[in-house]
Amino acid sequence: MKKHFPTIAKTALVLVYLVIVAGALVRMTGSGMGCPDWPKCFGYYIPPTDLKELTWAPNRTFEKGQVIIKDETLLVAKDNFTTQTNFDVSHWEKYTKHDYAIFNPLHTWIEYINRLCGALAGMACFFMAIASFKFWKEKKRIPLLSWLVVFMMGFQAWLGAKVVYSVLNPIKITVHMVMALVIVAVILYIIQLARPKLAAVTYNSTFKNVLLLSLLLTLIQVAIGTQVRQLVDQQIKNGLTESILWLQNPSVTFYIHRSFSVIVLLVNVYLFTKNRKLNLGFAKMNWVLALIGIEILTGMAMAYLDFPIGSQAIHLVLASILFGIQFYMILEAQKPSSANS
Repeated sequence: MKKHFPTIAKTALVLVYLVIVAGALVRMTGSGMGCPDWPKCFGYYIPPTDLKELTWAPNRTFEKGQVIIKDETLLVAKDNFTTQTNFDVSHWEKYTKHDYAIFNPLHTWIEYINRLCGALAGMACFFMAIASFKFWKEKKRIPLLSWLVVFMMGFQAWLGAKVVYSVLNPIKITVHMVMALVIVAVILYIIQLARPKLAAVTYNSTFKNVLLLSLLLTLIQVAIGTQVRQLVDQQIKNGLTESILWLQNPSVTFYIHRSFSVIVLLVNVYLFTKNRKLNLGFAKMNWVLALIGIEILTGMAMAYLDFPIGSQAIHLVLASILFGIQFYMILEAQKPSSANS
């Protein structure tokens, strides 16, 4: 089990990134409220595909917790029963978490798949935590951090429920995204600890400190970008369905996000140049610059080409990959130590 642990941890990492991809698809399609309850979806483990399943009708059997939409309101079954000829209000209670009562089968299944990805990633992280006990005598940090990931995945699921209950509150969405990146960072650290040795790089304190700054800038940029995306969502909610109108009157947050990208680029160009000049061996800097370039291009496409299909999802996913690469480079950039764990 011990020799396979790095593979197990990498699998967990890939699945966490899959959740981020699924979450980006949810944001791109506006499917965040596809399932208005949590952890079930309209009270079902497997969500409905047709509005008829959420509509009251005589001679239908309902189980406790199942949901219907009646008079633009979500009603929850209070017990198990079969409907009679007339609607009996005594079997129902109003859903109190929020008043969102819209069914869109496409949105429902996109959000449901997102939740399935989250459950799969959670199981992978739990398996990683079980496997990590093999390192208890040698490197206690590995099992401790692995179980920390399990608890963080649980906390992330709880945050997901809060996002739904708040009907996509922008601050909660931002915290949810940042928490996903924190989980990525911890798993990367676990992978680094489990490896016998790192790639050969030369320690340079200035490079390491500027790299830390670049990671912080990326995290800030992701947080600001999430807020910009929420402003776009609000435009859609207000009835502006034409993408050409979404940034017709951009907010200050949009301009900050756009200008901040220049700072992010310049800092990483400095790192790229220093790495090559001093031959430090950080080959991943090439990936960093490439990702930042694509990020800027997709940002420009959204702003000036009216949000081409897929551009929002690509923009978000690449930002999370950029964060992961930068964080792993920070782990590589640490001063060599003779300590074992």
